[in-house]
Amino acid sequence: MFETLAARCGEWLRGSGPEGDIVISSRIRLARNLADYPFIRRCSDQDRTAIEATIRKRILAQGELAKLSYVDVATLETIDRQFLVERQLISREHADAEGARAVAIDENETLSLMVNEEDHLRIQVMHSGLDLNGAWQQIDRVDDLIEEHVRYAYHEQFGYLTACPTNVGTGMRVSVMLHLPALVITRQIDKVFRSLQKISLAVRGLYGEGSQAMGDFYQISNQITLGQSEQDLIQQVADVVPVLIDYERKARQFLVRESQKDLHDRVSRAYGILCTAQTISSEETMDLLSSLRMGINLGLIDDLEIPTINKLFIHTQPAHLQKLSGAPLDSADRNIERALYLQRHLRREHRDDAEKN
Repeated sequence: MFETLAARCGEWLRGSGPEGDIVISSRIRLARNLADYPFIRRCSDQDRTAIEATIRKRILAQGELAKLSYVDVATLETIDRQFLVERQLISREHADAEGARAVAIDENETLSLMVNEEDHLRIQVMHSGLDLNGAWQQIDRVDDLIEEHVRYAYHEQFGYLTACPTNVGTGMRVSVMLHLPALVITRQIDKVFRSLQKISLAVRGLYGEGSQAMGDFYQISNQITLGQSEQDLIQQVADVVPVLIDYERKARQFLVRESQKDLHDRVSRAYGILCTAQTISSEETMDLLSSLRMGINLGLIDDLEIPTINKLFIHTQPAHLQKLSGAPLDSADRNIERALYLQRHLRREHRDDAEKN
């Protein structure tokens, strides 16, 4: 299964969604707990096993949900768990946890159901580009399908009950992943994020809470769900994303207008290093690919396509790289293999484009 996943790109990486030059993906996550069991932190090993079996037998054996691929995370090797994290299909906490736990994934990787993460069930839907309404329609339907077969922990006054108090109510987190290199280059990013925090929106890195903003990717999400409806939370994020898109586009226009030579040099150097490096780290790759992606969107490079760059962001991560190479690699060998992988794909893309012309 992992080799098949590694060889392709998930739907959310298509790069063809609305506002896809800046918005990578739109994600909605619902936290749910079964009424008959204590929260995960209070669960015994037997409870965890019973929760996993209940969800697998009652939910994932029914109707269209039976088509999902079911993965027993507890039995996976470390590299396979890390692969799922890189793929955005499970959280780092889910990968590192103990005891019975699993994930169910649809074939397009738009839907994943994490079993026994912080809550008994985390339902996640992720779409390409700015498509919060589409993501909401899908996750709302899946949530209704699940609730036909199990009884959720729900309180008439407080709403859905969750392990973390900040999720009580709707249990919903709405997030949008954006690529904001120009705001970073022009040093406006901190000011923008301080403004977001004032309106109770959280800013996180590529892999969510506690992660670094590699490759100039940032996730913007709501912080509190209690006292607000699902539509309120979606609208809160939906209202601010166009403003961020506008800021980023204006910053890019400023760079083109005021620092065109420096900008072109940055993009050209990034392209050159990625095509010729003999060894390269994951962090440097992300930074250089970020510049390259911006350069393509600004028309400074015309022989590469955004989906190719989006794929390279993920395929050059440590676990993906090892899966694609078919062998475990230490850090030094990964840096060499990463350089070779980048050369093969960037040069092939350049060659294919030249042949078209």
